[in-house]
Amino acid sequence: MEQIWKDRWDKRYSNKEFAYGEEPNKYLKEQLDKLKVGTILFPAEGEGRNAIYAAKLGWKVFAFDISLKGKKKALQLAESNNVTIDYQVGELETIDYEHDQFDAIGLIYAHFPATIKSQYHKILDRYLRKGGVVIFEAFSKKHLHYVLKDEKIGGPKDIESLFSIEEIKADFPDYDFEELAEKEIELNEGIFHNGKGSVIRFVGRKK
Repeated sequence: MEQIWKDRWDKRYSNKEFAYGEEPNKYLKEQLDKLKVGTILFPAEGEGRNAIYAAKLGWKVFAFDISLKGKKKALQLAESNNVTIDYQVGELETIDYEHDQFDAIGLIYAHFPATIKSQYHKILDRYLRKGGVVIFEAFSKKHLHYVLKDEKIGGPKDIESLFSIEEIKADFPDYDFEELAEKEIELNEGIFHNGKGSVIRFVGRKK
């Protein structure tokens, strides 16, 4: 992954304020509250808001990101909430997770570079046990129209980094989808997610 990508996220997470707030993503919270506690992975977890919420529920939490600044903020947030998480810094292919290690994976605005996003989804699939659940929310390809009108909503400005329902079906072929939909939602998450946007949401259970 290019250094410019890492520098971008380190810069975003270097402020005292939390870029996307300290509260968990609403969709993640809604879905996680339905599940039996187990072991969960949060890819591209940034400053840790979702990981810390899961840990407070009793989940055994693993997370990774390319940003050292993100990890520092996440561990501070974990300490202030009296929980612990296993947080690694690096690219997915360099981190030593095991096949069938996780009961759930939370992919919340995990917009990996377009050239590797499908590859990463397929690697992550191997780390999820059969019967395990993926919880996903990220910007859809329609979101480009929203961000061009109002940058406060945040999200990528290149269509290749955004998602479609067809891409999700292709990346996660061996799943029963409890939900798979494209929706317009109102976001109010910290500094960088504010306003109306278009997202793909899905909950998939691995066959």
